[in-house]
This record gives sequence, C-alpha cells and structure tokens, in this order.
Amino acid sequence: MKHLGMLILRLCVGIFLIHHGYEKLDSIENFADAFVRPLHLPFPIFFSYCAALSEIFGSWLLITGFLTRLGALSIVMTASFAIYHAVAFNGFNIYLLELLGLYWGGAVAIMLCGPGKLSFDYLILNSILSSATVPETKVKVNE
Repeated sequence: MKHLGMLILRLCVGIFLIHHGYEKLDSIENFADAFVRPLHLPFPIFFSYCAALSEIFGSWLLITGFLTRLGALSIVMTASFAIYHAVAFNGFNIYLLELLGLYWGGAVAIMLCGPGKLSFDYLILNSILSSATVPETKVKVNE
C-alpha cells in the first residue's frame, strides 16, 4: 500500500503543479517583474525560465517516476524561493503559504522516501541489479 501512496503523492504533486510552470512560460516577463525582480536576483528572465522549467520538468519526472528524486529536488528549490518571496512580501499569510507548503512538503517527502515500486526508477534499478548478479555456479569436487 505504501507504494500506491507514493504513486498517488507523485501524481498529485506533479499533475497539479505542472500548469504553474506552463503559466510562467506564457508570460515570463510578467512573472519576472512580479516575483524575481523584487528579490533583487541578477538575470531575472533567466531565473524566471529556471523556475518555470523546474516546475515543468520536475513535475514530469514525478509523474513518470523517472529520476524522481531529481525532479522533487527541483520542485523543492523552486517552492523554497516562492515561500521566501511570499513571507518576505506578505508575511505569514496562510492563504498564500498553504499551497506552496503542500507542494514543498510533498516534494520533500518524495525526495526522502523515494518514488516507490510503481515507478520507472524502481523498474530500471531492479533491472540493473538483476542483470548485475552472477548466478551461482556449482563446483564439482573430485572425491
């Protein structure tokens, strides 16, 4: 059951977050003006693309269960900046923080627990490990 739970968590975080990345790509200048420039980060357009692409590719990695921990890490990093921005400019507004906290917490849980057996990561690792094991050979001893 825990593997089904990880699949559901991966799908929920990935499917519900992915559209945020696509929305950022639709109006990258607006996103940069509203969220990146106020943080005084250099190269705001570059970091805006980084945020959008980390949400898109990170979500796809979670959905497919391929390189899952890397996808979760990209989401954790982007959500961490978003949480910092929300707190810095709006204080501890629960209505802004709850969704960010759910994405952040879900991605952290996936990073720590792994994708589960219902993932491509598990299938690939299992395949590599099974092909790497050498079958036992019987040694004949002359008596």
